[in-house]
Amino acid sequence: MAVTAKNMTDDELFFGHKACAGCGGSLAVRAALKVLGPNAVAALPAGCMSAVGFNFPQLAFANNAMITPFAATAAVLTGIEAGLRAQGKKPDDCTVVGFAGDGGTADIGLQALSGAIDRNDDVLYICYDNEAYMNTGIQKSSLTPFGAKTTTTPAGANAHGCLTQKKNLFEIVAAHGIPYAATASVGYLPDFIRKVERARAIRGTRYLHVIAPCPTGWGCGVDETVDIAKDIVDCGLWYLAEPLQAQPRPARILQRGGVPAPPRPLPRAVRRRGGRRRSRPRRQMGGDAAGVGLRGLGRGSFRHRY
Repeated sequence: MAVTAKNMTDDELFFGHKACAGCGGSLAVRAALKVLGPNAVAALPAGCMSAVGFNFPQLAFANNAMITPFAATAAVLTGIEAGLRAQGKKPDDCTVVGFAGDGGTADIGLQALSGAIDRNDDVLYICYDNEAYMNTGIQKSSLTPFGAKTTTTPAGANAHGCLTQKKNLFEIVAAHGIPYAATASVGYLPDFIRKVERARAIRGTRYLHVIAPCPTGWGCGVDETVDIAKDIVDCGLWYLAEPLQAQPRPARILQRGGVPAPPRPLPRAVRRRGGRRRSRPRRQMGGDAAGVGLRGLGRGSFRHRY
């Protein structure tokens, strides 16, 4: 039976943590572990979720979990899975899962992730994307969007915020020919839960990229996380995508739950992110059901049909 918000277990596998109020990353980890179950083995690099989940003598994880070096999340996942398999101690319902932020995935951990995908290791990698290095003081990462205000890309009369476009990590991962990759948003938890469940059933490397607003870094209200995560999708600043069929080699046809509605105007989502002023709005990702170029990378970027 498919896991839904109505039949999901009441057992908590990530609780008592020290995350900021309204943390989107903690919401993603909590929901994912409810789907993966108590036999999941988690690895987390030096980021927000390890900082708030491993506080001696308390551990916020009810399942097995460990901290990895910042750059080595995917490599550690590979070792955990290989070790369990070699000892014959890997249950059928055991998922070796990594939770890493945008900096630990798109910047520092990209090499290890690429290597794991190339080997097709049987691991699940979940990137909770709050669009900056929030744990260390809201510094820019390569997933920080154009014009966003961070402590290393200030915005004001003589500064224009982040001057680079958000790296399209989903397309980079998909280009590896990964068995399963998808994007999600904590604003659409039923969609995220469904994709975690689907990833759990597939063998080989799986990758989920979930947008997870950070009220501390974004300057929004702690009670607005879910609403803003919805707005980001609805106005085209983020997208929900996955392969139509899990394939061993490139799955480039994507869908977004049927034909999407036209995107909402940008200003609503931009205005609600009070602490992240932009010199001008970043480009929308489009809502043309016939075909859109995701993230507008220009020449050389392949096009998808939602």
